[in-house]
Amino acid sequence: MYSFSVKLNDNFETAIQRVTEALQKEKLGILNEINVDAVFKKKLDVEIPHYRILHACSPSFAHRLINQEPDIGVLLPCNVLVREETDGTTTVVFMDTAAVFGLTQNAEITPIAEETNAVLMRVCDALK
Repeated sequence: MYSFSVKLNDNFETAIQRVTEALQKEKLGILNEINVDAVFKKKLDVEIPHYRILHACSPSFAHRLINQEPDIGVLLPCNVLVREETDGTTTVVFMDTAAVFGLTQNAEITPIAEETNAVLMRVCDALK
């Protein structure tokens, strides 16, 4: 599996705020956000529920990963998906870095990937 998730009873905007704060507490910043629903509306004239991809990053983790595997940048940053459900709840999906970074088959990456994954799991748990 490449992800793990939590379903929140929060509306979308509250969920975004909570996720952002939980990431910051774990020293993960958001480099970028992709507002997928807005892009679909603008480019395709299609409406979908709120759907936002947050590019979360820890410069120290990224530095360690790149030092071990220079091409790992194609798998960075750690993505967090926040999507609105039709019932008004919100689902937050986290990239499983142990699974994704494991694609490198580089044994030096494994402990860093597991450490990164533990941080994202703490963020997920903090939202429950």
